[in-house]
Amino acid sequence: MSGDGLLDAGRGRRRCGWCGDDPLYVGYHDDEWGRPMFDDRRLFEKICLEGFQSGLSWLTILRKREHFRDAFDGFDPARVAGYGRRDVARLLDDASIVRHRGKIESTINNARRMLDLQDEFGSLAAYAWSWEPGPAERPTALTWATLRAMPVTATSTALSKDLKKRGWSFVGPTTVYAFMQAMGLVNDHLDGCFVRAEVERARRRAARPDRAVTSGRG
Repeated sequence: MSGDGLLDAGRGRRRCGWCGDDPLYVGYHDDEWGRPMFDDRRLFEKICLEGFQSGLSWLTILRKREHFRDAFDGFDPARVAGYGRRDVARLLDDASIVRHRGKIESTINNARRMLDLQDEFGSLAAYAWSWEPGPAERPTALTWATLRAMPVTATSTALSKDLKKRGWSFVGPTTVYAFMQAMGLVNDHLDGCFVRAEVERARRRAARPDRAVTSGRG
């Protein structure tokens, strides 16, 4: 990776260098990371996996993602919210995922908290997108140095605090900012990365979800 944080992507293009040359990671960078996401189950999966990633590399989690999906019923929050002690024991015995009791129990807790949040806001997407930062918070140039110096932001700190107040766990400001980056709440592809313009166009076209207070989970 060069000093500007970019790598040659072929065909005269460059991409963010943090994904290296691993095909799985490159595909994640090119096709998923930063693109606007509005599906509640995928958002729940993403925030849970960001919590599992704490202390590990994201590539480790990415390589295990399909196993996580199998182990956690596709991250269906209604099903995960119903997990009990037998499920915790089953997950702790599953070598294909990250066997960390605190993170497993946090995922179950957060599924329950998500159901409460859906009751209040209509969807996790409506809640998350209500935290989209304004232009004043975003850097004028997204360089490698800027990105490295920005592990948290004012919004990720405030969102982390709000989630914790609602009973969520493993949602510190750094984890929350990684979630914001991954789901497209911000576009942190570096200037000069060919994906940055694609993501920006997708963000401009995307219809933000409205908050809808519901009377049940239906």
